[in-house]
Amino acid sequence: MGKPKFSRKKYETPSHPWQEDRIKAENELVKKYGLKNKKEVWKARTKLRRYREQARDLLAKVKSEDVQGKKESEQLLVHLNRLNILPTNSSLDDVLALDIESILSRRFQTLSYLKGFSNTPEQARQLIIHGHIGIGDRRVTIPGYMVTKDEEEQIAYTKDSPLNDAMHPARPRADFKSTTVIKKPKIEDVKKEEKTVEKTTEKMSEPVKEKIPVVEKPKETKVETNVEKKGDE
Repeated sequence: MGKPKFSRKKYETPSHPWQEDRIKAENELVKKYGLKNKKEVWKARTKLRRYREQARDLLAKVKSEDVQGKKESEQLLVHLNRLNILPTNSSLDDVLALDIESILSRRFQTLSYLKGFSNTPEQARQLIIHGHIGIGDRRVTIPGYMVTKDEEEQIAYTKDSPLNDAMHPARPRADFKSTTVIKKPKIEDVKKEEKTVEKTTEKMSEPVKEKIPVVEKPKETKVETNVEKKGDE
């Protein structure tokens, strides 16, 4: 069993420390869900891995028509349905199709932010740790607590919290809605812009030819004078 002071790790670290794709994906998850560090990502990943391993073993038992395997598969599906990770009419194949975000979305920190009790996921984490947000009459100070389907509707500010006052400055506004949407430019649009810039630079680099106005010469007209006529006579 070991000493309670030195408990075992509840997560598995990555097999290789330097993987560019994995590091980028983990950084995006940390920013999106306001996590403290990558340990929480690894905890969710190990939890998902255990669910999927259990589903694979149960699939083999169900195919062999094992009675105990059918009971365990039903218990697993009921457990995931109670956590609102899977709907009611699900199968073991749906367990294998789960991803890490289906686990992270059921955390107490994420749901308290989505319910509108904080402005950001980071603020939701702070309020939970300080005991301002709870579930029903309980004060839950664990941001990574997995909220069940029945507990989701009971998330609220605690009784002793000053955030119960609607005019509190740390409380999010009810009419606040983020209307700014940042769209990444498409690759085709970027290529079109680059082509237009190249054409304009080529035109600017060409020497400018000044248009000289063409002046027409006046037609020569013979004028007969009286002096010339007299000389001829």
